[in-house]
Amino acid sequence: MSQYRPLSAIVLAAGEGTRMRSGLPKVLHPLCGRPMLLHVMDALVALPLERIVVVVGHGAESVAKTLQERLVTEMPVEIVEQRVRLGTGDAASVALTAKGFDDDGEDDLLVVAGDTPLLRPETLAALAREHRASDAAVTLLSAVSDPTGYGRVVRDEQGRVARIVEHADASDAERAITEWNTSIYCFRRGLLAPALRRLQPQNAQREVYLTDAIGVLRDAGHQVSALAAEDPGEPVGINDRAQLASAEAVLRRRINTAWMREGVGITDPERTYIDASVEIEPDASVLPGSILAGRTVVARGAVIGPDTQLVDCIVGEGAVVRQSVAEEAEIGDGATVGPFAHLRPGTRLGARARIGNFVETKNAELGDGAKANHLTYLGDVEVGERANIGAGTITANYDGKDKHRTRIGRGARIGSNTVLRAPVEVGEDAVTGAGAVVTRDVPPGATAKGVPARVDEREPGEQEG
Repeated sequence: MSQYRPLSAIVLAAGEGTRMRSGLPKVLHPLCGRPMLLHVMDALVALPLERIVVVVGHGAESVAKTLQERLVTEMPVEIVEQRVRLGTGDAASVALTAKGFDDDGEDDLLVVAGDTPLLRPETLAALAREHRASDAAVTLLSAVSDPTGYGRVVRDEQGRVARIVEHADASDAERAITEWNTSIYCFRRGLLAPALRRLQPQNAQREVYLTDAIGVLRDAGHQVSALAAEDPGEPVGINDRAQLASAEAVLRRRINTAWMREGVGITDPERTYIDASVEIEPDASVLPGSILAGRTVVARGAVIGPDTQLVDCIVGEGAVVRQSVAEEAEIGDGATVGPFAHLRPGTRLGARARIGNFVETKNAELGDGAKANHLTYLGDVEVGERANIGAGTITANYDGKDKHRTRIGRGARIGSNTVLRAPVEVGEDAVTGAGAVVTRDVPPGATAKGVPARVDEREPGEQEG
């Protein structure tokens, strides 16, 4: 009979992952812009858990820092370290020393590997329900597919789970079994601790396997259950970069499908890359070859792409960004960017501003309706509303030692091939002639022309004598 018990979780994230051939801890390798461990944590925090305990080992400091800085949850999360890595059974024993686990243990405990980023909360919830319904000491999540490399689920004559045998320790007959253990479990915590104390490292790796607790509990007369995953690809662990790429493709399809169901237009999902942390409003469109990464936010009606990369950008309502790259930039409502533009960090475009082909900006603010349509570099600059920047304009912002700012006033017109040597200010409605090298401030309404530029401060409409 199903019985409610509090539910907590252990995440085993201490492994080195030598097959990744990387100095980065395996569980920190990113998928869709998020470390694989955080995908696992996201699935867990979606459940009504009492607490989560994460066991770290290899790269403990960086793994712990990632959890502390990037995991957003009000659920209690404790990090414990497995200082000597003696296997998954030992890691589970270390986890049980965490705060909040009393001696009675009248609760249930999910045990999940930190390298299973495709896990869904619905699958973990189903595992917990099956565990309670069967009143088992342990319920394991199994899968039926190619079992190569995984522990086999060995059943008795009645079809009940008898034990798990690891691939390296399996006989030929056992390796022929197609039901494999995903290393994801739901235990009665009060029964897990004494079972772990009985484990011995009698295997090829000389480690204490958590899987051996299955046989210990069954031999003690306890019920052992199994739930087969509906999708055998979901609980697969990531051990090398080829598997990492395969998992990323699955996550990318999930993300794109979810956004399309929310009203986002994606014309070619197979060529569209959207990080898990991106936010998109309905009626936005993402065209083929586009990459939306980091904390990018795209407003309603915006069009991104084709062949565009946005990293940590904010794109306003109805804006268009075509065949361009932008990082840490804000693009205002109705603004247009590209093709072939590069917005570097600190760029802020006002409403209806225009950045055209082969224009680069850095730490640049363009007011509403300002335009730089061709072949221009705007670095460390403030451009006023409706100012027009001619083709080939350069803000010479670096003197070899320090960066300096340029200010271009509202309604100013900067002639083609103008060089603005910062620090310099061009006033409202001022004009620079084609090819001018501006080294001094230009007053409002004045004209600067020549090399170096001379300022003509005649009143508008005044004729030469």
